[in-house]
Amino acid sequence: MVINQWLPAAHRGDAVGDSARRVRGLLRARGYDSHIYALTIDDDLRGEIRAFWEPAARQGDITILHFAIASPMSNALASLPQGRVLQYHNITPARFFAGYDAGIVALVTRGRQELAGLARRVDLALGDSEYNRQELETLGFPKTAVFPIAVNTARLTEAPPRPALERVLRDGLTNILFVGRIAPNKKLEDHLRLAEHYKRYVDAFHRFIFVGREDACPRYYAMLRALMTRYGMTSERFWFVGSVPDADLAVFYRTASAYVSLSEHEGFCVPLLEAMAADVPVLAYASTAVPETLGGAGVTFSPKDLEHAAEMLGLLVYDDALRADILEGQRRRLTDFTDARFDPYLDRLVAHFS
Repeated sequence: MVINQWLPAAHRGDAVGDSARRVRGLLRARGYDSHIYALTIDDDLRGEIRAFWEPAARQGDITILHFAIASPMSNALASLPQGRVLQYHNITPARFFAGYDAGIVALVTRGRQELAGLARRVDLALGDSEYNRQELETLGFPKTAVFPIAVNTARLTEAPPRPALERVLRDGLTNILFVGRIAPNKKLEDHLRLAEHYKRYVDAFHRFIFVGREDACPRYYAMLRALMTRYGMTSERFWFVGSVPDADLAVFYRTASAYVSLSEHEGFCVPLLEAMAADVPVLAYASTAVPETLGGAGVTFSPKDLEHAAEMLGLLVYDDALRADILEGQRRRLTDFTDARFDPYLDRLVAHFS
């Protein structure tokens, strides 16, 4: 049996692409012929990802399209004679970008319209979380299931040391980490407001670190910088470091005292698992798929009371007993994402077309 996967774009370090490569490895270990095809491919991946225009891309017994954006792959999947699977990785609602970028509003709107148009044109629709599966069901997909992202945490836990960066980060300040693109749904302005409460009630010797693309929504990033100026926040205590290599990202996780998510829309949120794999306690606003991904691990809160959140953050950093309990719970949750736990999902996928 040939089980192929389609990616609109193949990038190193991208959560969806990393998941596709890990699933390909699991499928090959089971004896299946499995390849990944993409429209655009990073140069360093050309040896292992095939071009979508190759005829073999359309010759799978099962073909999985990883959907997070509109692309020519949608119609191509619908035109296949058999084994049409959509795996939905969520599209951020347009309302978050309103007032920041009309182009992104149009792009995500078109993506959601294209997704809805596939409802009766695929054989099986998978959400990488129950939250995403329910959205597919609401859109009218008749056969849905959950197939989680296969997160590659080894790229961080087995990363080589970076002594110079580690020395800089271990200078006595408390490092509070966020990882993800700088986009409005992430609500990073709330991180800045949280920092004000944290400084007032807990500890002035802190450093908030934001790792992720700053060009995803330039006007939003400019707003954050203006807010920092308004609050008198210095670049020494609030680092926006952009995208970084895995080895550097691993250092940011290793030296973090806590990971904070205040996002108001997530379809899964891979950095939560990365933080847990790095033994960093997680504090997260309980929004959309975040509680599901954490699975009872970490510390979640709702409503979004930032004064309360600052107090909880202080406990995670300084209460050794609480911190140990939280980390133990996170380690238990991580066992749900081992290769062995993916066997039932793969079994059900294959059985659906047997």
